[in-house]
Amino acid sequence: MSDHPVLHVKGRVLVGPDDVRDELWVVGGRISYERPGGARDVRVVEGWALPGLVDAHCHVGLDAHGPVPADVSEKQALTDRDAGTLLLRDAGSPSDTRWIDDRDDLPKIIRAGRHIARTRRYIRNYAHEIEPGDLVAYVAQEARRGDGWVKLVGDWIDRGTGDLSACWPREAVEAAIAEAHRLGARVTAHCFAEDSLRDLVEAGIDCIEHATGLTEDTVPLFAERGVAIVPTLVNIATFPRLADGGEARYPQWSAHMRRLHERRYDTVRAAYDAGIPVYVGTDAGGSLAHGLVAAEVAELVTAGIPPVEALSATAWGARRWLGRPGLDEGAPADLVVYEGDPRDDVRVLADPRRVVLNGRIVG
Repeated sequence: MSDHPVLHVKGRVLVGPDDVRDELWVVGGRISYERPGGARDVRVVEGWALPGLVDAHCHVGLDAHGPVPADVSEKQALTDRDAGTLLLRDAGSPSDTRWIDDRDDLPKIIRAGRHIARTRRYIRNYAHEIEPGDLVAYVAQEARRGDGWVKLVGDWIDRGTGDLSACWPREAVEAAIAEAHRLGARVTAHCFAEDSLRDLVEAGIDCIEHATGLTEDTVPLFAERGVAIVPTLVNIATFPRLADGGEARYPQWSAHMRRLHERRYDTVRAAYDAGIPVYVGTDAGGSLAHGLVAAEVAELVTAGIPPVEALSATAWGARRWLGRPGLDEGAPADLVVYEGDPRDDVRVLADPRRVVLNGRIVG
């Protein structure tokens, strides 16, 4: 504990959206709301403090072509850290990033193992590509390798039909999700289109990534089952470019992608209004840069989610959903300090004044 500085964070400490305190202390790398006795060389940090931000959908160790070397993974993690993102849910990566857990200066990662996709139905070099008969075994394998999550590819372009379609038969996902739950893991799935959603939700899935295919028929089902979504709107913004690139070979797919993009804000707002849990994720690490959490929060506000709720989707609510502490007594001191109140204007998230990770000022 002696190698950790004592920090005095004062100004406004946002323990929760309505729980605002005047100060906290960091002693031995952990949060305390009691003034430490006899502390010397105390460093003062002033501003508006939030728990370290969450990116609930990113990929460390991955780029557009597949796995990357450790030094590239390190740069990705550092980029997120310097943006104030101190907890990452890695939604699928072929790289072994366990070494990051030994680094006090890098964000904490909750891994979902490697993507599990249907044969030739996903981005090359990303996923285990298998057939339905092997799905349960691969889900079990990734449940044991991950940190309480498994990631499926729920739909992708079918080159035979020239459009998005579901990847797995209903009975396969039912058995696979049941096995993940038996092993104590939650399951999420990449889904752009409409037709994969009902089977996955009725099979007991815990979360859907992107969820651009939500409709007035499936929104109530998600709400009833409490299935969360991570919309990744900064990624959905790329759909028109993708559609343009695929127009010549797959015009039906391209038109579909444009429709999903056009209604993206209405889709997210309808989900929120129905009571579906919505969390912040960027999909960084494939073709997108890391460090885009502030932009994603702003996108949720543009979609019509109230600013405090959009903030919670990357702060208090997101940490609670992932089972990780916020600014709790005795918790690891992972926090970000801003010039102004992010509840009034989420754009302040783009410019952290100080980043504190494991009790040390790192940015």
